[in-house]
Amino acid sequence: MSTKIAIETAGGAVSAELSDNECARAIAARLPVAAQANTWGEEIYFEIGINAALDDTARKTVALGDIGYWPDGDAICFFFGRTPISSAKEIRPASAVNVVGRIHGDLEILKRVRDGETVTLRASEKS
Repeated sequence: MSTKIAIETAGGAVSAELSDNECARAIAARLPVAAQANTWGEEIYFEIGINAALDDTARKTVALGDIGYWPDGDAICFFFGRTPISSAKEIRPASAVNVVGRIHGDLEILKRVRDGETVTLRASEKS
């Protein structure tokens, strides 16, 4: 069962959905979580505390609006544009991530988040 979530920032909230896979369910079980954002290009990430390995959803490049879990940093990642190592039109994480969900809301809200700003993830409903 997927979990609908809200990504709350000082500039507003964005709707998203966690997938129905083991890594995403582990993240959903940790909610709500409030953390200081790290930004890297057009990516926000922060530690989520689940300690999972790469799985069959792992990708070296992701799509606009993907939510990833980065095992190297035990972090959830929100991809809303290019990172410093992207080339052409690809979106490339620092290293492979498990794809654990999709952002459905306004990505512009995420573009306004600054390094160190508090971001809160909450479950909004199950589907």
